[in-house]
Amino acid sequence: MDSGTLNIKKWVVMYPVYINSKKTVAEGRMISLSKACENPNCIEISDCCKHLKLPSAVESATFFFIV
Repeated sequence: MDSGTLNIKKWVVMYPVYINSKKTVAEGRMISLSKACENPNCIEISDCCKHLKLPSAVESATFFFIV
């Protein structure tokens, strides 16, 4: 693998439901309610990654990868 190629096997897949305050843990929320946000979408999460300078890629309208 050259330095310009990303190793997709090490990417973290993140679904918006993981941080959605409207969902229960049984429905897929993975963080505490105090740190969750209401109905996040992939574009908003991607914008946050860009702001934090985290490499990321939106794969579809329902999930994205954080490299």
